[in-house]
Amino acid sequence: MFMSDVGRPRFKKDGNCIFDGKIGIFPFTKEEASVYLSKNRAKGVMELKSIENINKVVVKQCIIEKILPAIKDKWSQENNKHIIIQQDNVRPHINDDDIEFMDAAKSDGFNIILTNQPANSPDLNINDIGFFRIIQGLQHEKALKTVGELVDAVNEAYKEVEPSTLNYVWLSLQNCMTDILKNDGNNNYKLPHIGKKRLERLGQLPSQMIAPLDIVEKALNGTT
Repeated sequence: MFMSDVGRPRFKKDGNCIFDGKIGIFPFTKEEASVYLSKNRAKGVMELKSIENINKVVVKQCIIEKILPAIKDKWSQENNKHIIIQQDNVRPHINDDDIEFMDAAKSDGFNIILTNQPANSPDLNINDIGFFRIIQGLQHEKALKTVGELVDAVNEAYKEVEPSTLNYVWLSLQNCMTDILKNDGNNNYKLPHIGKKRLERLGQLPSQMIAPLDIVEKALNGTT
């Protein structure tokens, strides 16, 4: 299992990428000495193993010791340091008022807060809607035998994802938000496709997807 943290890529007007959106991807692994002798390793050799019990302690350690430092390291000093981390609703995730998290998140001039994605809304998670699928497709091209090889392959696939590809996923997320509004908050819709690669080739890819005003007003007024 991995914890991935991504933001939206940033580009200059000339198309040059100034932020690739990739904060980091962190495996839940540990090193242990091998118990038995085998043809692949001697007894007592340290080997990488997956952490089977992913609980709140493990998740909090990853967020505080890995994700927050990675965000601060990659964040431009010119940008607003008020940052929102959206997480899904799985049980091991920590609460937004966790004291240790809040202390770490408000250090170094940052104001980083946690929020949960809406319940029963899988398409509102940037990783699940497409980013993990892209990484998985790249990683599956390689033959893997050990946890260490898997971690290396996932890290390499993470690096290989182009900023433009990640940007497509963010645009898809915005389209999903509009479709949810159109369907009165329901998720019984098909994932929208607008041919983003073609639009980009034509120089017509929008920087953001705009929800129609009547759809927004309808949602705000609670009318059907």
